[in-house]
Amino acid sequence: MEKFSLQVEKREKAGKGAARSLRREGRTPGILYRAGQASSIHLSAKELAQFINVTAGEQVLVHLEFGDGAKQSIVKDYQLDPMTNQVLHIDFQEISATEEIKINVKLVTIGEPIGVKRDGGMLQHGIREIEIACLPDKITGHIKVDVAPLLVGQSIHVSDLNPGEGIRILTDGHEMIASVIAVREEVAAEAPAETAEPEVLKKGKKPEEAAPKQ
Repeated sequence: MEKFSLQVEKREKAGKGAARSLRREGRTPGILYRAGQASSIHLSAKELAQFINVTAGEQVLVHLEFGDGAKQSIVKDYQLDPMTNQVLHIDFQEISATEEIKINVKLVTIGEPIGVKRDGGMLQHGIREIEIACLPDKITGHIKVDVAPLLVGQSIHVSDLNPGEGIRILTDGHEMIASVIAVREEVAAEAPAETAEPEVLKKGKKPEEAAPKQ
């Protein structure tokens, strides 16, 4: 498991004005949560951006380095500017090395199914992440799911996963992760042949049927 370190400082001022001032100085405001309490922090926007890019949203263990020591944490959430993609705010959760935590982990499918490569089927994806429980040193960024053996009509469910020792899967085992389905070729129906429109008879009597003149 990869471990990352970020240099952080305690934040004395709160509010939108203080947050904007920090961002102008190249800092990103954040919060560190622990046992129902919250501490305001800030850190280098550049360093944080690099961290976000490298981890690509995967859950990893982060050492927050304060001047008087370090705290283990995980990222709980962060807010991005929709225009610039800049991280506006980030939330960390402090964790204990001896306490089990619950986190969501990405599922990454690998390989090309036999049912797709040989039989022309189509790979269909189900859920793309699961919830697990483990000690901090067992945190994994993602779980690989090998879909290469799948034939048409076969699927992989959460119950088929083996995440490794010390990791408990909390997601329902019946949830589908991937399956290979048959692709039916739909033949376009032939357009019906055009038929001649029936001749429309004019209303009224034919000339020969007209009443004789008196």
